Amino acid sequence: MSFKRLLNCNSRTSKEDREFYNLKNKAAEYYRANGIPQKIEAANRFSGSSLPPVISAVTGRAMYDARGGAALQADVYCVIRDEEKLVCSAVITDVDDDVVESEDVVANGNHQQVSVATALKWIREHLRSMLHGFNPAHQTHLDNLLSDFLLARYLEDQDARNRERENEEEKSETKNNATPPPTSAPTKDKKGGDKGKKVNSGEKLVPPPEPAEPVLPGAMAVAAVSLAAAKSAASLTTVPLYKYMRNLRDQAQVSVPLPTPLLTLLSCGKTSAGKLNLLEEIILLPTAPYTARQIIEMGFEVQREIKRITAASKMGPAVLGVSGGGAVQLSLERAEQALDLVMEACKNLGLPIGSDLRLALNCAAHALMDYPRGKYEVMAGCLKSPDELVDVLTGLVSKYPAITALIDPFRREDVEQWRKLSSLIGQSCCLIADRAYCPLPRCRETKPLPPGVTWVTLRHRSEMTLTDLLHAVTDQREGETILAIRGDEIGDDSLVDVAVGLGVSFLKLGGMSGGSRMNKFNRLLSIETELEEQGILAEMREINLTQAATELEESDPAHQVQAPPLN
Repeated sequence: MSFKRLLNCNSRTSKEDREFYNLKNKAAEYYRANGIPQKIEAANRFSGSSLPPVISAVTGRAMYDARGGAALQADVYCVIRDEEKLVCSAVITDVDDDVVESEDVVANGNHQQVSVATALKWIREHLRSMLHGFNPAHQTHLDNLLSDFLLARYLEDQDARNRERENEEEKSETKNNATPPPTSAPTKDKKGGDKGKKVNSGEKLVPPPEPAEPVLPGAMAVAAVSLAAAKSAASLTTVPLYKYMRNLRDQAQVSVPLPTPLLTLLSCGKTSAGKLNLLEEIILLPTAPYTARQIIEMGFEVQREIKRITAASKMGPAVLGVSGGGAVQLSLERAEQALDLVMEACKNLGLPIGSDLRLALNCAAHALMDYPRGKYEVMAGCLKSPDELVDVLTGLVSKYPAITALIDPFRREDVEQWRKLSSLIGQSCCLIADRAYCPLPRCRETKPLPPGVTWVTLRHRSEMTLTDLLHAVTDQREGETILAIRGDEIGDDSLVDVAVGLGVSFLKLGGMSGGSRMNKFNRLLSIETELEEQGILAEMREINLTQAATELEESDPAHQVQAPPLN
């Protein structure tokens, strides 16, 4: 019956038809408003009448991150019910701050653009055809293909470098044979000795830094495609990415733990305007079983209170804005100024600083070393030897018992100082170091951690697949694992899902500012809410700091050392 005829009917039957018609319109509107057709389509993707979706194309696009640097977006297309559709994308920014590009890329002066351009070429000429027809749900197999491809590119790069080096040596040898250098006796000084640099036999030589591992230009294509494929597989099965990652670990969904967020409150490092260099980050470290929402709310309160105290104090430090890590940045001269400010803010708010809430200090010591002088520049113009830095850090931990963790207090090469510091404060303070993990053969052998380290920090490098990251987490069998994510560069929050799925202990995103970084904090809160509603959120556990130190001491006799008296 047409709508016009329905309006012209006055019988009892026409009234019933009118009611039915109105009801049908309401049902259709409800279906459209709630996306029911799309949900039905998603549910039927794996029905018996359709084949499992396979990758039909992988494409790449150049993007910009929040700092204006080049970034790569990888797009995965799949054939779903005989129709090609864009399923998911993933964005990866350029290499981490603590690794270096190869020399030819740095010499180009525009290494980020070169790296992205190379990644786009790899996707277009190799990865697109290599992954065509591949099931994105086969994550381990897909990542192995990506790792083999990266290894082949690395070997080609090494061969090219070796040939270039051999050619340079041949040219140099030919030149030396053509014009032999004149012979001359070594010059003598007035006392008859050879001229040269004076060496103080009493000076302790500083171990040279470990050579940084160069990152192959274009390697970011591997991380981007691996993450995009995982997101696509999760989307096609209508499962959140963090649950998909837990399935890769063969973990049941009975109880899902959430990583504890670490919040950076202050930044007083080498890039800050003040003289203080030692405290790259002052981090809020909860040890009581708070929820992620409670921790983030407390972090915001402390941040606002720090700004209020600073604004009310005419003689106090000036708030200079926000650091690159998203934290409040102040102009300070001494470490005590920064720590007193944080302690005052927490006490004003009535927060249990020193008991349920502790502090972690990120020293980033590798950036403070003045190699010509062999000392750390803890403040502008103030240099400390590695042994003197032990005394400085021991004094801070003694004066501020709320400090219960030190991140990178020394370079990895200062082994004796790591051991000495651990023997002095190891019972009350954890030492944390970055754990370098590289999937390529050049560094497959895991480098030993410095003595006294009980926790490690992992970073998602641009050449790591998700399977590589999973192996890095599972290889860390003792202590706590912190996954550090650069939160400010890109808006892709999927690495938060990865952190939850991998089951890491802590998630370090930086400070609480910046749209891209806040997207990641919000994603963590969304996951927490979702798990609460499903009744599968595991209770936040209490962090036992003394237990980790005791286990380390019992397992390593080298740490059973009496603390020397402080002068």
